[in-house]
Amino acid sequence: MIDAHHHLWALDTEGHQWPTAAEPSIHRDFAMRDLVAAAGDVDLVATVLVQSQPTDADTDWMLAVAADDPRIAAVVGWVDLASPDAPERIAALAAAPKLRGLRPMLQAIDDTDWLLDPALTPAIAAMQQHSLRFDALVQPRHLPMLARFMDRWPELPVVIDHAAKPFVLQGMLDPWRAEMAALAERGAWCKLSGLRTEQAPGAPAYQLWLYVDHLVACFDDRLMWGSDWPVLRLSGDDFRAWLSDADWLTGFRGLSRESLYRDAATQFYGLEG
Repeated sequence: MIDAHHHLWALDTEGHQWPTAAEPSIHRDFAMRDLVAAAGDVDLVATVLVQSQPTDADTDWMLAVAADDPRIAAVVGWVDLASPDAPERIAALAAAPKLRGLRPMLQAIDDTDWLLDPALTPAIAAMQQHSLRFDALVQPRHLPMLARFMDRWPELPVVIDHAAKPFVLQGMLDPWRAEMAALAERGAWCKLSGLRTEQAPGAPAYQLWLYVDHLVACFDDRLMWGSDWPVLRLSGDDFRAWLSDADWLTGFRGLSRESLYRDAATQFYGLEG
């Protein structure tokens, strides 16, 4: 199987911002050996390593780690898309064999419509020119904006991280359901990841069923599983438990296991060959 979304970090990397000592369960270095240990007997054949810091240094560090580990099949990095130098930086990163996409940390930007700023146009155009993908780290507030973004850039592949972090704790389904459906109709992909940390600590996974069932109905073979490890540890859950829960949660509509755990990530990130 492929883990379509996980993180690694070293606290001494230049510009490291998070996690901090306020998150003791994940406030240490995490390397690939730790992920492999967490996966246990899971046949983890490839992974997608996703940025966790809004810094060039973190992206450079991830690409160096990936270059030395064949299990990391793709890297999703970070670029300051608003910088005048962004197109040049994107072109340089795109030369790295495993760089497949970029992820601005939209959830941390107060301006919900920041992504639509015309100043970002050269950077987004460069992403498209170099056949990169866009990982959308968004919250429900961003979904109408993301639809407009996709209308503006219909050729740019977009995957919604963590199902846009719906308000699971409050039990809110709407307007998230309609807005996610609208993005699916536009061709967006989605990651089944990050949902356990949207619940209260110790809450049972079955409480996610209405959310996950909607994702399966909307995205079908464009839904890919990700562990979101080691951030997953904040929920008190572990890699294998989340994998088992996801298997149960997606089983009611007959979603292809091969698609969820391998083929969707392979197709979106261009992992074959």
